[in-house]
Parts: sequence; structure tokens; C-alpha cells
Amino acid sequence: MFSPDQENICTASTKAPVKYGELIILGYNGSLPNGDRGRRKSRFALCRRPKANGVRPSTVHVACTPQAAKAISNKDQHSISYTLSRAQTVVVEYTHDSNTDMFQIGRSTESPIDLVVTDTVPGSHGNGEGGAGQSTISRFSCRVLCQRGPPHTARIYAAGFDCSKNIFLGEKAAKWRTADGQMDGLTTNGVLVMRPRHGFTQDSRPGVWREISVCGNVFTLRETRSAQQRGKMVENESQELVDGSLIDLCGATLLWRTAEGLSRTPTLKHLEALRQEINAARPQCPVGFNTLAFPSMRRKDVVDDKQPWVYLRCGHVHGYHSWGGGRAPGERERERERERERECPMCRARGPYVPLWLGCEAGFYLDAAPPTHAFAPCGHVCSEKTAAYWSQIPLPHGTHTFHAACPFCAQQLNGERGYVRLIFQGPVD
Repeated sequence: MFSPDQENICTASTKAPVKYGELIILGYNGSLPNGDRGRRKSRFALCRRPKANGVRPSTVHVACTPQAAKAISNKDQHSISYTLSRAQTVVVEYTHDSNTDMFQIGRSTESPIDLVVTDTVPGSHGNGEGGAGQSTISRFSCRVLCQRGPPHTARIYAAGFDCSKNIFLGEKAAKWRTADGQMDGLTTNGVLVMRPRHGFTQDSRPGVWREISVCGNVFTLRETRSAQQRGKMVENESQELVDGSLIDLCGATLLWRTAEGLSRTPTLKHLEALRQEINAARPQCPVGFNTLAFPSMRRKDVVDDKQPWVYLRCGHVHGYHSWGGGRAPGERERERERERERECPMCRARGPYVPLWLGCEAGFYLDAAPPTHAFAPCGHVCSEKTAAYWSQIPLPHGTHTFHAACPFCAQQLNGERGYVRLIFQGPVD
């Protein structure tokens, strides 16, 4: 039906590369505030590499043997080191896997990281840079391995390999021996995954959050994010990513969209057509009788004179009015408006009065229906199915709490449902 109108971060080949899917960071409405640059961007396409770079476990070395020391020091050999005590370390060597491509995500800007992720500040119009010293996101957070052949299954694992191709789990990290004698462990703040039920469609329902181990096993959540005691292993679930899977890195949450899922998603061109369709209907402010219009997607953060505003308690759409016919306010006045309640002149309902913004990140939409609903309290507008779905998703917040948030700006939702149906007034002529 639709295919995403997005740049592919793929090979420079003239032949169209095979696309496995895309990772989209929640909280950014189409791009980072300062623009997408290099490996720091709001969405990242995973495509088949010219040459496979996947790895799989091979030899296990116990204690401080010469082979273990060589595995750690050999920069051409991937390995995971489990420190059990000062006297004992288990090193698992990894060998090349010609059937998979590996992609790594984390806060580090070093070369092994394909997608650099910083802490998401809810509702921030700043530079999108989390405080490096305060960040709870791991430098080498996780890795995704995609099968190079159909059906191109993507699987996620906690932790990523550093510049020396090593993963180190220190004494304090949760780690254990499995029933078959293998090693496994969890990262400090964990990698959580939620697979939606019924895929990422109009019938989607929230799934259950799980924690993924270094070896890709699935566990129930720990009591708190960094607790030493692991959860219970969930043997009938896999670490396979499905369309709509959410990945939480304790500071940023990513949405996984498969290539097939993206082919059914509205494009930016389609969203632009819907914007123009709303504006062509010439909605009017019922107080000032001036025509309202959603600003272009390029001006998605700048309040415009014709900007529609909404009373979030009732959904009545107006132009900005200060009861004295004032023009659209600046940033400071907008913040004051958000903090105080206003009475809707149409129905007398009291509540927040905020500007409306079109949700521009097409990957967050469940369908291609018109944008008729707005999230509260941020005012981001999308389709009804999209608003209803995201309002039900409990996103991790801090070390042990969850709350629903707007996918376009990451602000925590409030009100009865977390969103409101918009009521526009047509032109009087």
C-alpha cells in the first residue's frame, strides 16, 4: 500500500540492497532536534552488508589459561569475558558467521557502534544530547543479528562488542552457568524488549516486557533495573524481533519496524497530503473566525500565526486567542499556557490549552487514516488507532516504573485516555 520515503543507510551499490528493517527512536518527530548526522539519527535502516560480519559462540575457556588470555588480547577474535572472581574468568570465543549481519547500538561514538543513542529528554526542543556523565544508557548497549537469507529474521542480544571485539561482564554484573554448562549474564541496567500481540497493525495490543540476556535468552524483569537477582527464564519466548517490537535501553526506547511492515506504513508524502487536506477544508477559529492551518513539516516546532490550538479537556480546536485578539505567543507564553487551565468558550470545560503539531514520524503510525486525535498534554496529532495504541503502551521510566508516553516527543500522557478527539469548526461561508 505504502512504502517509506526515507533514506536508506545501506551499501553504495547500484543494485537496491536488501533491507531487513529500521530502528526508530521514540521521542523524535522525524529527526533529531539538531538534524540527523552520521551515526547519530532518529531512525536507522538495517540493510544486508556487502560482506557478512555476524558471529556465533565457539570455544569456551575456563580460568586464567593462556588460551583465555590470548582470546582477550587478540583483536581479530570476538569474545565475551565473564569474571566470576579475581581468580576465575570464563572466556567464550566467538567465530565468524557467514549467515548473519551484526548491527550494534549504544551510547559510544566508537567505530563498532552503528547507531549512536543518547538519553531522550521528554518534550525537549533542545539538542537531544543526554548528559554524558549522567547517562544510564550503556556505551555498548546491545547487538542485533539479522539472517542474510529469507525470511531475514532479526534477533537481539544484550551488550555489544567494543573496539577490541570484547564484551566484559565484571564481578558485579549478574551472570550464571546454564544447565548445559554454558555462561550467560545481564548488563548493568538491562535491555528490555516488548513484542506486541497481533503485530504492528490496527489490531495490535501491548505485549509483556521481558529482559534479554547477553546470549539472547528471555527473562522476566528484575525487581529493579540493576538488581543482582535475575528474573525467571521464559523458555517459550524467543529474542526474535517482530514488527512493532520495542527495545528499551534505560534512557531511550527504540521501535523495530520490519521491511514488510514499513511497506504498509504511510509515507511522508501521504502525511503531507493529509496535512494539505485538513488545511484545504479551511477550519476556522470559532472565536476569531480566522482560518487555521497546520504548518509545514519543516516548521514542525515553530508556532505559526495560523496554528491550531486545542482545549485538551473537550477537543474543541481554536486559533490562539488571549481574549484580546493577541497574535500567536512566543516560547515563554506557550509554556505559561501549558501550566494554567483555560475555559473553552464553546462548552465551558476547563483544561490545558496547547498548540497542535502534526506527528511527522510515519513509522509510529498503525494505519494511514486521517490525523483526527491529539495526545495530551503535548498536542501531537495522529490517527485514532495510532493514538489509542500508544496510550496503552507502558514504557519503562527510571529503574522500576512504567507509563504511557507520546511516541513523537516522549512526554508522559495524562487525562482520562491520554488523547482527545479533535473537533474542528468549518468555514462559516
